Amino acid sequence: MEIFGTDRHKIIHGDALEALKSLPDNSVDLLFADPPYNIGKNFNGSIDKWKTEEAYLEWCYEWLDLCIQKLKPTGSFYVMTATQFMPYFDIFLRKKLNILSRLVWSYDSSGVQAKKYFGSMYEPILFCVKDKSKYTFNADDILVEAKTGAKRKLIDYRKAVPTVYSSEKVPGNVWEFPRVRYRMDEYENHPTQKPIALLERIIKASSNEGDLVLDPFSGTFTTCFVAKALNRKCIGIELQDEYVKIGLRRLQLADEYKGEKLQKEIRTFETEKIAGINQQTLFEPNGTHIHD
Repeated sequence: MEIFGTDRHKIIHGDALEALKSLPDNSVDLLFADPPYNIGKNFNGSIDKWKTEEAYLEWCYEWLDLCIQKLKPTGSFYVMTATQFMPYFDIFLRKKLNILSRLVWSYDSSGVQAKKYFGSMYEPILFCVKDKSKYTFNADDILVEAKTGAKRKLIDYRKAVPTVYSSEKVPGNVWEFPRVRYRMDEYENHPTQKPIALLERIIKASSNEGDLVLDPFSGTFTTCFVAKALNRKCIGIELQDEYVKIGLRRLQLADEYKGEKLQKEIRTFETEKIAGINQQTLFEPNGTHIHD
């Protein structure tokens, strides 16, 4: 394993199981886990597919147990997986933690969808805590518009003094955030990047400034990126070199990696735009050529 950064913002380059074992028990305030889903995604040449579903679940149960060990008694744990595996996660975790919410991250897709069944347009998330009587939940930091009060102005006549419904509320358990697309500013070269807005809601809700946030499958390091921006400490674990480079750059922990300068990959449309600008500089605004 390689370790980069400081005690406040740290990247561990290595296998998630080994890295988790190296961390102190009962030390993490908030843990967000977005593991490979066992659906055949290509992570920089490493195919996300186990020989059997049983083998995948056996691996998952091992890191889930380690995550529980690392979580403080007052800590919160958010975990994702594919829809077909979430029931197994749910049954496994409900015996060890308190599952407070079963969340749905819902998104639209303009791509080709299934034609002989209903295509999947969401990913499930479990929100768990060790102690349901003592955990962090900053409701005021994640309020969203309550349409009944904000738009329809309906009156709640059940109160002693009839009052317009509140214009704000804590989000329900269906979260609508767009997936990260190629032309979005936050895009990184990764097949399953999670949006900043999703992590921002989780980190604001379930941690405080100075708390430690851990992501054992960091990918593009969005969890750590948001945690740092919100003045939390963070640890990100990642196996792949290419994604570690993204983390080092996004967290501003290094300017180069193994002699390679760290810079964001230029996308095709940005290349075309740069080429167009360079071409325009050869001509005056009226189209006449600039002579020496």
